[in-house]
Amino acid sequence: MSIRENSPTGSGTDPRPVLERENPPAPDPPVSRGRQILLYVLVVGLSVALILAGLWSGVRHYGGHGTHTTGGVRTTAADTFAHLLLALPVVLLLCHLMSRLFQRMAQPGVIGEICVGILLGPSLLGLSWPTGYHWLLPESLNGSINVLAQLGLIFFMFLVGYELDLRQVRGRGRIVLMISHVGIAVPMLSGVLLALVGYSSLAPHDVGFVPFALFFAVSMSITAFPVLARILIDRRMERTRLGALALACAAVGDVTAWCLLTVVVATTGHSSGFGVARTLLSTLVFSAVMWGVIRPALARLEGAGREQPRRLSDAAVLPALLAAIMLAALATDRIGIHAIFGAFLLGVIVPRGSVTVEVASARMRDLTVTLLLPLFFVYSGLRTEFGLFGSDPRLWSWCLTITAVAVIGKWGSTVAAARGLGIPGGEALALGTLMNCRGLTELIVLNVGLDLKVITPTLFTMFVTMALVSTVMTSPVLTLIDRLANSRRNRKDDNDPQRGDRGRRHGGLDDRHLPEADLQG
Repeated sequence: MSIRENSPTGSGTDPRPVLERENPPAPDPPVSRGRQILLYVLVVGLSVALILAGLWSGVRHYGGHGTHTTGGVRTTAADTFAHLLLALPVVLLLCHLMSRLFQRMAQPGVIGEICVGILLGPSLLGLSWPTGYHWLLPESLNGSINVLAQLGLIFFMFLVGYELDLRQVRGRGRIVLMISHVGIAVPMLSGVLLALVGYSSLAPHDVGFVPFALFFAVSMSITAFPVLARILIDRRMERTRLGALALACAAVGDVTAWCLLTVVVATTGHSSGFGVARTLLSTLVFSAVMWGVIRPALARLEGAGREQPRRLSDAAVLPALLAAIMLAALATDRIGIHAIFGAFLLGVIVPRGSVTVEVASARMRDLTVTLLLPLFFVYSGLRTEFGLFGSDPRLWSWCLTITAVAVIGKWGSTVAAARGLGIPGGEALALGTLMNCRGLTELIVLNVGLDLKVITPTLFTMFVTMALVSTVMTSPVLTLIDRLANSRRNRKDDNDPQRGDRGRRHGGLDDRHLPEADLQG
């Protein structure tokens, strides 16, 4: 029988569904409202009564309180979760407000977020209002914050690697390598010298001199590539030749610093030369597999914007990317180096030019920067204790010495290298100031050292102070250099009216004198 046969209208075009035409709705049963209510009360009421009787019987037989410990664990977990739900809105709101405040002060917003971690930690809130500090961030919450912070950290390191454009290094030849490596070698030397002097008083008791000195040296030589890029964008310098040179030097410095930190972690984890060599060899093999096998496989899987069709749907890109990040982080953690290296390397090798990957990375960035990374700042702030210095002038002197040596060593070596390559004084000073920015990258390195117990909480606090001072001073010093360059240029223009305003420049920082031959390699 066809769908339209036996239509009640006889036209064969009844629009009602077949089942509805063949089985019309049944009328309500002829039961009075009173009987319906009585039936409901009897069935449901009897069931509730039997449930209560069963519970009462169980209480009489087994007692009102359980003999197992699972109830206590559930209560503790519930309390921790409740505290987390209370602390998160406070952290996120304060991070947003402080970020906006520091941006109005011509500072990177990330500095304000780092300050939030210190303000909520034992150095300020814990010192001025201990009750409020323990109520907002009880000790039981540290484990949960640490897990979320480490998760945000590996996602952020992937984004750092993904946004690290190594093409900026190509075609810039000797000038990039010489400036970046001189700006690393000299601060590392100053770090080793300070470690020689301070090993007996600053190092943990069970840490050898070599890992302590190497970590000290690496911590003195860091440049924060993400924060530097943010400063250049805010000052509209990213497209100038000076800005491009600074980004290229910072990119080389970033890669070099992570490689050096890998050596430090490997050295710390093994007391024998064989163990260190095995860890480093495993790291090289992992890097080769990632570059030679995983990278082409990712390009084929995604299509990377080429003419071949993509083999991964848009909806699957983000879950696949998150899974890959965590597996790469797990691999380097099992090798014996930190999990951040696997995430960073994966970010470096992910093929560029794919719209879906860029969209997935943007979604990941929103979650990481908004929610997870502030927890990393809070966790770092909980570990920063200025109260450890007390009234000991020796510790305060060490803090000032580390800060001064780190700033002067990084700035001075970069300026000297730039001047030696023919870069004029104003541009060399600005480049040294930019490379002296440490910020978030320094904080990541310091947390690795504290986790490995290579440094003490006291030395951790000293290095955090150095990182904040060197980063906060970047924008004001750049503004000062810019004004001095403007003033000098105006005086020259007054003496030579024909000079005018030749050449492309950013404000007073004229970068047209950068050695063209070296920039082109």
